[in-house]
Amino acid sequence: MRRREFLQSMSATVAGGALAPAIVDRADTQPSDPRGVVPSDAIDRRARLARHAPVVRTFESFSALSVGNGAFAFTADATGLQTFPDEYKELPLATQAEWGWHAFPNTERFQERNALDMYDAHGRQVPYLSGQNGPAGKYLRENPQRLSLARIGFALRGRDGTAARATDLKDVEQRLDLWSGTLESRFTLDGRAVHVWTWVHPARDLVALRVESAELDPARLSILVAFPFASVTHTGDPSVWSQPALHQTRIVDRDQRSVLWERKLDATTYWARAAWSGGALVTVGPHEFRVEPSAGASRFEMVVDLSATRRSDALPGVGTTASASARHWERFWTDGGTLDLSGSSDPRAKELERRIVLSEYLTAIQCAGTIPPQETGETFNSWYGKPHLEMHWWHAAHFPLWDRAAMLERSLPWYRRILPVARENAARQGYRGARWPKMVGPDGRDSPSGIGVFLIWQQPHPIYLSELVYRARPDRRVLEAYRDLVFASAEFMASYPWWDQAQRRYVLGPPLIPAQESHPPRTTFNPTFELAYWAFGLSTAQRWRERLGLAREPAWDRVLNALSALPMRDGLYVNAESAPTTFTDANQRRDHPTLLGAYGFIASPRVDREAMRRTLRRTFETWQWPDTWGWDYPLVAMTAARVGEPSLAIDALMMDTPKNRYHPNGHNYQRPGLTIYLPGNGGLLSATAMMAAGWDGAPRTSAPGFPRDGWTVRAERLRGLP
Repeated sequence: MRRREFLQSMSATVAGGALAPAIVDRADTQPSDPRGVVPSDAIDRRARLARHAPVVRTFESFSALSVGNGAFAFTADATGLQTFPDEYKELPLATQAEWGWHAFPNTERFQERNALDMYDAHGRQVPYLSGQNGPAGKYLRENPQRLSLARIGFALRGRDGTAARATDLKDVEQRLDLWSGTLESRFTLDGRAVHVWTWVHPARDLVALRVESAELDPARLSILVAFPFASVTHTGDPSVWSQPALHQTRIVDRDQRSVLWERKLDATTYWARAAWSGGALVTVGPHEFRVEPSAGASRFEMVVDLSATRRSDALPGVGTTASASARHWERFWTDGGTLDLSGSSDPRAKELERRIVLSEYLTAIQCAGTIPPQETGETFNSWYGKPHLEMHWWHAAHFPLWDRAAMLERSLPWYRRILPVARENAARQGYRGARWPKMVGPDGRDSPSGIGVFLIWQQPHPIYLSELVYRARPDRRVLEAYRDLVFASAEFMASYPWWDQAQRRYVLGPPLIPAQESHPPRTTFNPTFELAYWAFGLSTAQRWRERLGLAREPAWDRVLNALSALPMRDGLYVNAESAPTTFTDANQRRDHPTLLGAYGFIASPRVDREAMRRTLRRTFETWQWPDTWGWDYPLVAMTAARVGEPSLAIDALMMDTPKNRYHPNGHNYQRPGLTIYLPGNGGLLSATAMMAAGWDGAPRTSAPGFPRDGWTVRAERLRGLP
């Protein structure tokens, strides 16, 4: 959006008071309807999906489509398999599962203590795992890394026997049927039509495929299954195909229509099984195998199952997998919330609805496993495949808002698994409770970093996420299930702030780096968003104690009652008390505009709403938007909605800036290398659910976060934010 267009939009919004919901004092209103049901005729949910089903007619990286089950994903090219990986360098064709990890041997026996540095915390020396550039830090940061488990593609040859290229395929058309989770692909090679269906089983890490063509010829069409070695790729495809001697692929068992492979890469072992309808298995190389269909057949079916342990149960067939997929996805789309914008006259509505629908699908197949996902889900590696816990909210908070709390509850218990590690983190630094790490492997151990280890805004996330589950299902069993996470998080939060005796207040940091990661750790203190989030986390934890019939924790109240005020200058909120030049120094207006999160991400009662409205407007006018990230636009939209500027909320969600681009497959682009970014997709879903269903203290109108002019919003079973 150009600045002139922004100012015109702002003037129209402010002047046309009837177009924007009135700002109602939170203290004088009741929470919004927790179900967020907007009166409307029943939404045709299947038609909503059909109008946004991706259709692909070219071999183009940003159109690659995935099928998956939340913890496993298979990404395909336009053939429906992984046939032409060289055409997909920007969005690689990988096969990943949340359990698929590998570590190179730690021959030097590096330990965390080898990458610790000491930092002054108000006269106390505190160790931080910040030595990422030394040998120990480099090894611990890169290991473990996530694997691509296998490549499953066609081996295609033309009439002359030469290997087919992507340009040899004609009449290419591929469609993802969201309602059934079916990827359907068609193409012709030398005039012969090929029809392909691809599914992933909803309950196991299994790819199923069906191929139909007149008189299949195994010399011209077969299925190639290949297994790669691992790499320390920071971002991209982690597969290495040039080191066959460094890993093992062993056929453990086989018969005419099935095979069991054992895979070994250093200390990592996993298993692959395949079964097919007819034909033969041919060994091509030490890690490559070709399954050839029976000559003259018109249909070929095959399943490939991947697992961390050896399994002996019967493999489901292709038909069984297709039926299970159809039931799973129909239930997903029917049982959860939905948002229909098709009656809107604003020309942006169609694209916003497309982004919403595809984000629902992508987060369901990428972000609903038993551990928090990496920022690129199970598509390809980013940060060596490791999750970033400060992103967990953006990946998964939307699930309970869309009436799918169970999908968040798959990963939330993982914090309990790593609770001993988080307690060790806190104790090592002289704090109580659990300090949650940032960039982690499956064991929850932090990775050395000059930035990540100083972040604190992931700390209240387990409290917020647990609260969202409780609001979706207000049952004592929820309180009992997550009380240890809530209380351990709060215990650290009460012990971390420094008591400033001279000013009689508690201070956050230093050392600290806020969510806006452009601040030095040794001198940064009292960032605006973190102060507000700290108060939210502690006050919510106290409410959990009260709900459980427990007394309030005095130490938590002491911090709450004396936490530093949110820093301001010239009537505007600023990034941090240590960085008050937010709106006079252009260098301070890049990266995340998280100062807005104090009233968007959470509605802090410590915020002056008119000051936040002014801050929002100045941020829109002056922020360096090309330097922001995909979840920033939903964050801005949340703030705009809460301060009664719904037109600005839409402007934020649809801002024309590089990192707010959404591919034809629905993925959120960020930059070369990081070509998808699921926190943007998840953030979009949280923001639009809130805009439709409201928030605590929202105006008692339907869709209070959407403009009245040009927008017709029909919603079912959505919930708002606190």
